[in-house]
Amino acid sequence: MKMLDLQASRDAGTRLTVEIHQRVDVGLALVVLALLSLGLIMVASASVGMAEPFYFLQRQVVFVALGLVAAWALYSLRLAYWEQAGLLVLVLVYVLLVAVLLPGVGKTVNGSTRWISLGLFNLQVSEVVKLLVTVYLAGYLVRHGRQVRESMMGFVKPLMLLGLATIPLLMQPDFGAAVVLLAIGLGMLFLGGARLWQFVLLLGVVSSAMAYLAIQTPYRIARLTGFMDPWTDPFNTGFQLTQSLIAIGSGSWFGVGLGGSVQKLFYLPEAHNDFLFAVMAEELGLVGVCVVVGLFVFLVWRSFAIGQAAEAVGHRFGAFLAYGIGIWIGLQAFINMGVNMGLLPTKGLTLPLMSYGGSSMLVTCAAMGLLARVHRETVESGGWRRRSPRRKVRAEANA
Repeated sequence: MKMLDLQASRDAGTRLTVEIHQRVDVGLALVVLALLSLGLIMVASASVGMAEPFYFLQRQVVFVALGLVAAWALYSLRLAYWEQAGLLVLVLVYVLLVAVLLPGVGKTVNGSTRWISLGLFNLQVSEVVKLLVTVYLAGYLVRHGRQVRESMMGFVKPLMLLGLATIPLLMQPDFGAAVVLLAIGLGMLFLGGARLWQFVLLLGVVSSAMAYLAIQTPYRIARLTGFMDPWTDPFNTGFQLTQSLIAIGSGSWFGVGLGGSVQKLFYLPEAHNDFLFAVMAEELGLVGVCVVVGLFVFLVWRSFAIGQAAEAVGHRFGAFLAYGIGIWIGLQAFINMGVNMGLLPTKGLTLPLMSYGGSSMLVTCAAMGLLARVHRETVESGGWRRRSPRRKVRAEANA
């Protein structure tokens, strides 16, 4: 009897393990939790010198908790609902972009009108728009994939819609979000089968247009010149970048130790937000930088792996959604790190899952929930590329 009970317990444990692997991508979950945990540690360290040392940490913990709730909510919702709501999603994009510019609705901070106050925090509209545009384009590529592959107009139409979305973003102004939005669109269309010559042509047109817009505004020119040689004016246009470079250079191989950053003590602006990466590099050194870069590389790789598995079983909406999320997170992380290291002009883009901020945290966690849902529906359709070993385990458990 004891042997039978032991065997039954083992069978139940095996079935539970198989069920967990079916419903949750363990690698994705672990890397997201690692980035969230490291982000909380660095937000606490970067803001400890302020008047209320744990104010930003406490709020960030709340944002992470709400983000995990949002991730679970989207993970529990079938992707078919999102696919069918394409037109509604597009309308919501334009409603949000216009609403934030209306007097009395949008909130202005440091000369930029990018937020709508929700009481607990200010919602940055561009963060929500990135996710909604990714969802819309995934549905568009399913509905009009043949036109995208075979005709110029099928390729141009979604770019025109994206172009209309970038206009209110530039009016806010939020040049960085506009660049990310267009990059997401171009990347998804390329993966959707757009012809290479069309992609290269429109990429050149878009790049030229963004460069023209960049040099038309004095503050953007100042950012560009400060980025190219920040040491010519280290106390004005080059101040942020020089302080960031000092922080990164001070970290050496293993850093000055957690909590030991000097640049976060009112030298480096937005140390807990846009320049969190620089503080982390100072305190954890090159080793810490390599760990964070490796985590983001793994996250992007999992996104594309999930997308490939979904595409293999004909779940094209889930595949394009996973590709879009991977492009978005990877590109935004690259830009944030590039800005911190002086490789790119200064942009107000957060480091996903790590920087302080309610909007970024909520939306990025929601995107992770959608990505996990793609994995779940792919596995439930019997299409995950590692399904054979699991079938073997299932067979052994039922024997």
